[in-house]
Amino acid sequence: MTSSRLSTPARALSLRIPRGFTLLELLVVMVIIGLLAGYVGPRFFSQIGKSEVNTARAQIDAFEKALDQYRLDVGRYPATEQGLAALMQAPAGVSRWAGPYLKKAVPADPWGQPYQYRQPGEHGEFDLLSWGADGKPGGEGIDADIGNW
Repeated sequence: MTSSRLSTPARALSLRIPRGFTLLELLVVMVIIGLLAGYVGPRFFSQIGKSEVNTARAQIDAFEKALDQYRLDVGRYPATEQGLAALMQAPAGVSRWAGPYLKKAVPADPWGQPYQYRQPGEHGEFDLLSWGADGKPGGEGIDADIGNW
């Protein structure tokens, strides 16, 4: 009699324990996750593109300030051949260089391409620009050129 009493509650417990999710429940969850990713994903990645553009603008602004300080010390902006490297290391033949004018080495733009520097520039005393996400002149949106003009 005691063995029948023990087996009945044990059998009842085993019937109440869930054994897992059904295939239908898993499919419903996957569809919901897919819908959320489809809605949130494009919005998230468009913000990443905007932040890269803002980073490029901020870096160009910092380079402009360093170039202005270089000009105050040396009397002119670096030549195109000297480029932005003149902000970190004294170019040959420059006697009044008082740099380095940047705390760190000149970084690449947010897309991994070097910044373009021209002196004299087409838009001012010098042109400093990034060609954007596509790495080519021109473009629209995040592919557009970002310059100091």
